[in-house]
Amino acid sequence: MHGLQQLRSGDPQQIGPYRIVGLLGEGGQGVVYRGEAPNGEPVAIKMLHARFSGDAKARSRFAAELAHAERVAAFCTARMLDADADGDRQYIVSEFVDGPALSEVIAAGKAPQGPALERLAIATVTALAAIHEAGIVHRDFKPSNVIMGADGPRVIDFGIARALDASGTLSSAIVGTPAYMAPEQISGITVGPAADVFAWACTIVYAANGVTPFGQDSIPAVMHRILNGEPDLGPLSGPLRDIVAACLAKDPARRPTARAILLRLIGGKDMSADTLLMEGAQFATAPASPYTLPLPGDAAPKDAMRPAGPSEPTRPVARGPASSPGSAPARSRTGGLVMATLIVVVLLGGAALVGTGTIAAMPVLALLLLLVLFWVLVVRRR
Repeated sequence: MHGLQQLRSGDPQQIGPYRIVGLLGEGGQGVVYRGEAPNGEPVAIKMLHARFSGDAKARSRFAAELAHAERVAAFCTARMLDADADGDRQYIVSEFVDGPALSEVIAAGKAPQGPALERLAIATVTALAAIHEAGIVHRDFKPSNVIMGADGPRVIDFGIARALDASGTLSSAIVGTPAYMAPEQISGITVGPAADVFAWACTIVYAANGVTPFGQDSIPAVMHRILNGEPDLGPLSGPLRDIVAACLAKDPARRPTARAILLRLIGGKDMSADTLLMEGAQFATAPASPYTLPLPGDAAPKDAMRPAGPSEPTRPVARGPASSPGSAPARSRTGGLVMATLIVVVLLGGAALVGTGTIAAMPVLALLLLLVLFWVLVVRRR
């Protein structure tokens, strides 16, 4: 069990029907435990800090987080299983994703490359598409909130997520992790799903290069570069580089939506939200995607993302076989049978010409025919 710590003095041994096994982490509002359901299933339990048990405002925030978790479809996220918003200690029970955080994987020098990086991009943007489809902005998307599970990456922690208003945005104070914050977050103005897209792009750059696109020095310097500088994408290459660059546009209106990014990555056409999320989840958990990323020079689909520069984004293309499997052997066998037939015709004609085209000669011809067929159908196929 990755990152499991021993329980401390004062930690509960039991929460509702769940036995507490260890400590997974702690934040400003709550603490996360590794638990076990009555049926033995491992779970993650987020509980409101005891010091906030009588704080009406803190309880209200925790209840809002519960409402957010209930609204998000479980595509590349940790599925919510149970909750108690009315007890003395509020808690949320979710699926336990066993694995290190993406930040830990990269710190260990095991950054995903090639198809693994593509699956990471697909899984995480699938999760964001599900979150945005529920009308929520995550607001703190970053590598430590991506768990590298055995069945693929999962996005966790909606602790500071906020629901969108009718306009699709929300007013926000500065909330998030500086290196992954969009310009509008830093400015403290209206924030929408585009801020999560910006953070997703920063995360992909960090996963590919080990460095965030706006540096990792002082917080003021990083924020200044986010507001005024150009991102450093490092050696990130290919179509994914173009997608990420578009997502890092200063103007949130110029960034593609999570849905458009996902369509680009899986090479799909326009489809319903549920179908798209299912497709994304399948691609994210597959050992290798049967589709490439967009190739230069191909036409963009109808729902393609808007580019950051003047060039039009390209469309992904399926890897197809150059020819039908088995077609060449089939032609070879057909040619062999034609040759065998010609040989038999020649033998029969020759027998007739020399006066041996009689019933007595037929066994010999039949034997010759069998030998020829054996050679064509058995010997030549080896």
